[in-house]
Amino acid sequence: MGAGGRMSIPPEGKKSKSDVIQRVPQSKPQFSLGDIKKAIPPHCFQRSVLRSFSYVVYDLTIASLLCYVASTYIQFLPNPLSYFGWLLYWICQGCVLTGVWVVAHECGHHAFSDYQWLDDTVGLILHSSLLVPYFSWKYSHRRHHSNTGSLERDEVFVPRVKSGIRWISKNLNNPPGRVLLLVFQLTLGWPLYLMFNVSGRHYDRFACHYNPHSPMYSDRERAQILISDAGVLAVTCGLYRLTAAKGLAWVFCVYGGPLLVVNGFLVLITYLQHTHPSLPHYDSSEWDWLRGALATVDRDWGILNKVFHNITDTHVSHHLFSTMPHYHAMEATKAIKPILGNYYQFDGTPIFKAMWREAKECIYVERDEGDQNKGVFWYNNTL
Repeated sequence: MGAGGRMSIPPEGKKSKSDVIQRVPQSKPQFSLGDIKKAIPPHCFQRSVLRSFSYVVYDLTIASLLCYVASTYIQFLPNPLSYFGWLLYWICQGCVLTGVWVVAHECGHHAFSDYQWLDDTVGLILHSSLLVPYFSWKYSHRRHHSNTGSLERDEVFVPRVKSGIRWISKNLNNPPGRVLLLVFQLTLGWPLYLMFNVSGRHYDRFACHYNPHSPMYSDRERAQILISDAGVLAVTCGLYRLTAAKGLAWVFCVYGGPLLVVNGFLVLITYLQHTHPSLPHYDSSEWDWLRGALATVDRDWGILNKVFHNITDTHVSHHLFSTMPHYHAMEATKAIKPILGNYYQFDGTPIFKAMWREAKECIYVERDEGDQNKGVFWYNNTL
């Protein structure tokens, strides 16, 4: 199964075999990125405009049909069936629109086509429609890929060391507190990250995805940040006019509810890809790009793997080769497993169970006592 599997221990221990997580190897691998790439069929790196657009058309067609059915028929359902109808619509539409989000994410990685202008045009339109600042997130996400697993330079879900744990985290380290934190994270985590860099890398001054002078951007990127802001503003103005015509309740039911689901899925997917008891983090004395890229984990979301275009169960290969189209990622993942060996991480734990376990066990990172690799940090939960 790889490093996401379980370690067998004697039955005398207090934990069963299924309770102990096998850690990822922390030493530098004997293989190189070139060795991994050689194992992947060359066609996996080829991008097709027609095939990429087919996913856009498919997702938007399903989303349009769901919107039509919901806005036309749910209103005729008696209470409380209408409430369940809208909730079901939010979940289904949120899943489909998360797929749209993933396609825009492909554009940000130049994995949609061979034409950068086309990728940026499609990505800007799709992400703006979901109130995501396309270029702003593209550049911060690129830095995440460049610094994955680094305690000093990674951009998102950077774990705290034990000395950096705040009093509120200690007081909420219990079942009710974890529920509260998870609800907060899944509902407000994404907008707070965009606006205030919550859970992101520490900067010496205020960092915001909407501010072209934010420290996370270079001078040559600032004009495109304004374009991102203009895209989000245009969609916001459109929603305002739609609210004036249809009413706030209608807009929230048709658009706002699914968007909350999209935001929740985005945070949860990313959280589970980079948070796992088996994953190491590194300080500057130990970090290198390849080990950082391998410090991610593939998850099994069942049928949603396909709905989310396999962003969930091919994340390791995505971090190694981010310009590879998602429709080749499964084949590439199968090809690289023999090369990666125990460096490949997969965890098939049911998602809600995994979410609860990670919230409970991954509170902070610290070095192992007596470990010669002082720059390697592991998750712990003992406060």
